[in-house]
Amino acid sequence: MPEDSFEAEVTAFILVKTTREWLDLTVEQRVEALTTEVMPAIRRRTSGVRSRFFDTEFYSARVTDVWVWEARDHQAYQLLIDALRETPFWDRYFEVVEILVGVENGYARNYGVEAVTTIQT
Repeated sequence: MPEDSFEAEVTAFILVKTTREWLDLTVEQRVEALTTEVMPAIRRRTSGVRSRFFDTEFYSARVTDVWVWEARDHQAYQLLIDALRETPFWDRYFEVVEILVGVENGYARNYGVEAVTTIQT
């Protein structure tokens, strides 16, 4: 199964605030840091995760970005967090403000009902 085609068991919304050190990097240096420091650390520690990133600095002073991480299972998520903590992104380039972890439509699974959603299937 390709890495990006799994059903996520866990979704984490990691709310972060950029630090001055990150903002002082050029865009090229930021991309290089992502590709040489973060992604290799994640690949070494875990599989079965995927991510999306949302800029929120236009609308919030407390949280500048939201990292959305989906994981195949709880172990993959825990290994992801361990990997991220070992990179400069955790509390050096970004202050981790809050982590919200959820299970999509958990209530529907728990009660054996169809999820109520606006998405047409």
